[in-house]
Amino acid sequence: ENDPLDKLTRLYLNRIVARHEIPVLIICDRDGRFTSNFWKSFQKALGTDICMSTAYHPETDGRSKRTIQTLEDMLRACVIDFGKGWVKHLPFAEFLYNNSYHASIKAAPYQALYGRKCRSPVCWAEVEESQLTGPELIQETTKKIVQINQMMQAPQDRQKNYADRK
Repeated sequence: ENDPLDKLTRLYLNRIVARHEIPVLIICDRDGRFTSNFWKSFQKALGTDICMSTAYHPETDGRSKRTIQTLEDMLRACVIDFGKGWVKHLPFAEFLYNNSYHASIKAAPYQALYGRKCRSPVCWAEVEESQLTGPELIQETTKKIVQINQMMQAPQDRQKNYADRK
């Protein structure tokens, strides 16, 4: 378990393959874990193609450029608005990203993956950090989701404008 490749393989199998399926294509950076002979042969055995991004050009195939920009904008907004507590708000940002309409797939990622719209609001508050219960917890979570949704509007508008130009 101390072997980084063993850990990566277990994470990959448990969090990607077990929850979804074996990917057809993986776009990744040139980290040594992804360029190793082990990882390449493992993916080849699974029938997965690997596309390596080039230095300073993580967009590789163009599809991920807009996603990377949106995620950077979301993270920046979380840091600015929540300061040192930004990390505990990441689940809300992830929730909004996964449940926001994406012009490129003509649906929200959650809806595209599961074939239905997500039931919300979802609560991720840390039990030991929160004294809120029941309706108060839902109200606080909804407030955070609305706040992050407002921060996401600019990146979404940029993505829509880009998609409309095509």
